[in-house]
Amino acid sequence: MKFRTMGLIVKEQSIGEQDKLVHALTATNGIIKAFVRGAKNIKNQKCAATSLLTYSRLTVYKGRESYIIGDAIPERIFSKLRGDVVKTCLAQYFCELAITICPREQNAEEFLKLILNSLYLLSENKRSAKLIKPCLEMRLASLAGYMPDLRMCRVCGEYSCDNMLFLPKSGAIECAECHHENGEMKILLNPSSLTALRHTIYADDNKLFSFALPESDLDVLNEASENYLEYMFEKDFSTLNFYKTIS
Repeated sequence: MKFRTMGLIVKEQSIGEQDKLVHALTATNGIIKAFVRGAKNIKNQKCAATSLLTYSRLTVYKGRESYIIGDAIPERIFSKLRGDVVKTCLAQYFCELAITICPREQNAEEFLKLILNSLYLLSENKRSAKLIKPCLEMRLASLAGYMPDLRMCRVCGEYSCDNMLFLPKSGAIECAECHHENGEMKILLNPSSLTALRHTIYADDNKLFSFALPESDLDVLNEASENYLEYMFEKDFSTLNFYKTIS
């Protein structure tokens, strides 16, 4: 079966002297793992079109056990990211998130659009990395069916107070008065950081990245999103650890 789709290359691996194995986040089929023949030849158009962090128009052949990319035409190459080590590392973390969270064998247009927007904002310095990252993390998890319940304190129903606690393991919030210490990890949120965390999952798509926070609150927001994903997907993201080391 042959189909055409748009896709972002989120992982590449050399196979022999001329070929590659890539993971692509496609609009129509989600994450696919596909062979690309002759893709290591720089004279071959597929060389650039199937490189990491390239958004391409793909012609894909689906066999019983594997995919093969027959033709690939690059639509956008995020070359600016490759010139900045820190941004490259963060972009690779985004790619690892895609491979871990995005669906397979089903439509993934929303996931693809979200990651492309995040890469664009990062590449063009439209938003800070500390703002883009938690927005992407929390929205990806929500799209995949792991939306936390941030509407109110799960005990008393309080919507907002000076000190709210986010519980990453359960994906819930409690006000300080209701919380009883039980050893579960908790993250203290002031009204601004609580509003921002809610924004990452409840805001309209076109307003997702449209807010500002002081640096200290952004740090709290990142702590909350990182720990939430770690608990939900039971994974220690190696690319995130490396990004935090160099940044």
